Amino acid sequence: MSGIFEGKTDGTPIAGIVYNTNQKSKDYSNIKNTPRPGHGDLCWMEKYGIYDYNGGGRGSGRTTISHVIGGAIAKKLLKTQGIEIISHVVQIGDIEAKYIDYENLKGNIDKNNVKCGDLEAAKLMEELILSKKEEGDSIGGIVETIAIGVPAGLGEPVFGKLDGDLAQILMSINAVKGVEIGLGFESAKSTASEINDEFHYDENNDIKTRTNNSGGILGGMSNGMPIVSRIAVKPTPSISKVQNTVDLKKGENTTIEISGRHDPCICPRVTAVAESVTAIVLADHMIRGGFIHPTNLNKSL
Repeated sequence: MSGIFEGKTDGTPIAGIVYNTNQKSKDYSNIKNTPRPGHGDLCWMEKYGIYDYNGGGRGSGRTTISHVIGGAIAKKLLKTQGIEIISHVVQIGDIEAKYIDYENLKGNIDKNNVKCGDLEAAKLMEELILSKKEEGDSIGGIVETIAIGVPAGLGEPVFGKLDGDLAQILMSINAVKGVEIGLGFESAKSTASEINDEFHYDENNDIKTRTNNSGGILGGMSNGMPIVSRIAVKPTPSISKVQNTVDLKKGENTTIEISGRHDPCICPRVTAVAESVTAIVLADHMIRGGFIHPTNLNKSL
């Protein structure tokens, strides 16, 4: 890293360099002219006249290392203000995790390979993922991110809505096909009397809500409750099953079998990315809102 010395910034940009030494580009040579179903290959070809088929291009999950590097710095800033963020897997296929309170969640997600707070559900999720791997297939799921300690007032009522910025950056993560804040799509089949978060004074005489169906954001601004988002992550499109595609060089229909190393489920990996990009947006709004002053960033780091 440059720009950070003895834990403090020196005023120059912070840079991170990651050497991609664990790669096998030859594994992808057979798909040079056959765009992969579910990938952005054909879109890249239509737009740029070429696409990177080697497995480490812009469509690769490896690109999210920059998100995680930036998120690591953002989380340091947020921690000085008492803000914590955690991401975890709440669903793989049709297996759903039960609700786990925040403290137990923190203690459980690193006890299993799928980053799930419900340890019983985690076992079933892992079995499902491995079964799909054996079949040469993959499976999707849902990742939830929770931010605790966020003050009220972050965001703007029209342009620069906090939930708008979160949705944009979460949708920018590879393989994410849907974003919801709080109750999200479930609110479409509810009545206001069922889901409105009613206000009350707590034991410290602070205004809180009795429920958090809004996911900590109202009118584009944080309301002081935990900020909760969920993202739908599609199955890894690179699978070893035979799929139909086209041969761009020959101009004819063909089939494709994708070799190489591919995760049968990327949800556990996505947790780190979702956590990081959420931290980036919250740190940005904390600075813009005056909760963290730029001149004090050295002290924060």
